[in-house]
Amino acid sequence: MRIGASHRMRKELFQRGIREGYLTLTEIDAALPPGTVGQGERWLLLYSLRAAGVEIRDGSGGTMELPPPPAE
Repeated sequence: MRIGASHRMRKELFQRGIREGYLTLTEIDAALPPGTVGQGERWLLLYSLRAAGVEIRDGSGGTMELPPPPAE
């Protein structure tokens, strides 16, 4: 995946999340297929979404707490 495409996908996630107020983990994972971001980058994305006021929901629709950052 090109850097431009990855950036565009993340930007679309932020826009949709801010507009709707939440995103599900399924939506996030579908936008960022396996292998496109590492664990640390994924955690930072979730953290950044939360900081922007986007609620992260699990598969059952419940609010998900942000897990601790992965150990390096």
